[in-house]
Amino acid sequence: MLREHDAAVDEIAELAGAERGRIRIGSASAMVLTDELPAILKELRKQHPGAEITVTSGTSETLVDQILAGELDIAFVSLPVDARGIQTERLSADQLVAVASPRHKLAKQKTISAYTLAGERLILGERGGNTRRLIDQFFAQAGVTLRVAMELSRQAAIRRMVEEDMGVGIVPLQSVRDEVDKGKLVRWWIEGAEINWELGLAQLSGGYESPIMHKFVALAHKRFESGRLSAMPKVSGGSKKKAPGKSKAKRRK
Repeated sequence: MLREHDAAVDEIAELAGAERGRIRIGSASAMVLTDELPAILKELRKQHPGAEITVTSGTSETLVDQILAGELDIAFVSLPVDARGIQTERLSADQLVAVASPRHKLAKQKTISAYTLAGERLILGERGGNTRRLIDQFFAQAGVTLRVAMELSRQAAIRRMVEEDMGVGIVPLQSVRDEVDKGKLVRWWIEGAEINWELGLAQLSGGYESPIMHKFVALAHKRFESGRLSAMPKVSGGSKKKAPGKSKAKRRK
């Protein structure tokens, strides 16, 4: 009932030509928070200078629960989302790779096997996110048990720990592009793995989309289509991805 009330208020404001509104945004990606969202919100402010804009962070699972509870309007999350009543739009795709310090004994290698990685001290993202789920799923299918030394909530923290040779990380390729280019980290392709990480927007299925929400979604798509996260890296043997689109997901029983 509260969501319907808010939608009605927004719809009236649109008819009146108001530039106000409210949007509550979540992000499961620290990279989005630091690199992409500021530019998106800057443009949003130009057209909605009086808008109430709030931003919060959390795991994809937590943010989806907050959307369902009416605490958030939209969120950047890892895909897929397995929740009834949520619709998603894909913004970008990336591939997970292993990274290590240049001082690592295998630093000159280009690839690494699942078996070799299982023997390393691994520094991974925290449980509850889709990135970690993809990693655990891949190694379970490979039949190896991981030796996880650290579980951290931020990609920046993982990168710094790996730079100091505290272990080996598994992260989206684009999140470590600068560090690899500068020689702070070395990147390994994981043999036999196509662990594809996808970022998207999640919101409630159906219902009225306010002017500020509509503009925010359009700006997000524009930003990612023109930015460095817009396409999968070209990797030998990789599979083609379908064009971004909306989908509805149901919670497994």
